[in-house]
Amino acid sequence: MQATVRHAARLRGSITPPGDKSISHRAAIFNAIADGEARIENYGPGADCLSTLRIMRALGAGIETDGTSVVVRGGLPTEPGDVLDAGNSGTTMRLVAGVLAGAPFMSVLTGDASLRSRPMGRIVEPLRLMGARVEARQDGTLAPLVFGGGALRGIRYRMPVASAQLKSCLLLAGLFADGETVLEQPALSRDHTELMFRAMGAEVVEDGLTVSVKPGRLTPVDVVVPADISSAAYWLVAAVCHPDAEVVVRGVGVNPSRTGVLDALQAMGADIRIENRRSEGGEPVADLTARSSKLEATEIGGDMIPRLVDEVPVLALAACFAKGTTHIKDAAELRLKESDRLRVTNRELTRLGAHIEETADGLRITGGAKLTGAACRSANDHRMAMTLGVAGLLASGKTTVSSAESASVSYPTFWDDLDALAGAGA
Repeated sequence: MQATVRHAARLRGSITPPGDKSISHRAAIFNAIADGEARIENYGPGADCLSTLRIMRALGAGIETDGTSVVVRGGLPTEPGDVLDAGNSGTTMRLVAGVLAGAPFMSVLTGDASLRSRPMGRIVEPLRLMGARVEARQDGTLAPLVFGGGALRGIRYRMPVASAQLKSCLLLAGLFADGETVLEQPALSRDHTELMFRAMGAEVVEDGLTVSVKPGRLTPVDVVVPADISSAAYWLVAAVCHPDAEVVVRGVGVNPSRTGVLDALQAMGADIRIENRRSEGGEPVADLTARSSKLEATEIGGDMIPRLVDEVPVLALAACFAKGTTHIKDAAELRLKESDRLRVTNRELTRLGAHIEETADGLRITGGAKLTGAACRSANDHRMAMTLGVAGLLASGKTTVSSAESASVSYPTFWDDLDALAGAGA
């Protein structure tokens, strides 16, 4: 599918993005291994989250869906009758690996071609240290992953990267281990697992950069999933970069471990108001109002990167409209996503006329260049497709985006919402 986007004269409207992917994955997996039944509301409708439901069904959980409402009847996982397919979802693969590592049966976990090329050694190594019998391609670094059962033991492990997926994988394995599992993080990453574990009765303790868990069963918990801030980011950037815009994004999760994108935009001078703060299921939620802004360049790196890693491409787009040169660094992890997002962001924004330079671990963007519509390639990456869609609203003329359907991985209604937002300002 190719999407065609034309410059919008004005941007006006109110949007509620889909349920948060990270929280949806966790709510389904954790309740599927808990002892009892739970309801999840506003479950993420994208392909990644559906992959998680499919796998947990295959592992014996009772799962019924009605739109974005999901009922999960959990219990100990049972041996699947076929290979488990995580599709394009790295979160599904890495978190489910933590469940399978301690399961007393054989299982195989795979994904699509993109996921089979992404690094899995970072979970395989510590799982093996815990006693898991797990094999993988290319000396334990690539999926498919083959699990052969094995008794797990708790370990103390210094994580090489600040990764919520790695952390969550090992905390899940720790539930099935003999003894306490202690993880030392190089920097904080999103803490949805810790919050939900605590709500489900797990003995999880956070102390600075250290997080630990003791073995035990989870108690099911109902979850109302807030809107995904990673999806909200596209509309925030569209509004603050457009000369005539006011956009309200409702019901957004504003967990501090995820709000790096707000901090970065506000450091650039973005006019974003955080209103109607509340709590849903232990997660902080708010409505965000973004208006046309005069942006200034900033530096984005260090401990901020784990809090906004998915938003780097659209932040690079925002930097095109900022006065001065913005430097995004310490983001080499983006080379290992669905695409090499640093390379693709550089290539596609340059195609539109941006002044951008790719570095080993980031991007350097000099604002002020006029963006002009062009034929863009999303590299079958949902984050890139949506970033280029927003770029089309801001660029002059007409922009086309290839493989636009990839947005459905996380945001199935993205193109409809984009059209509505641009149409409301017409």
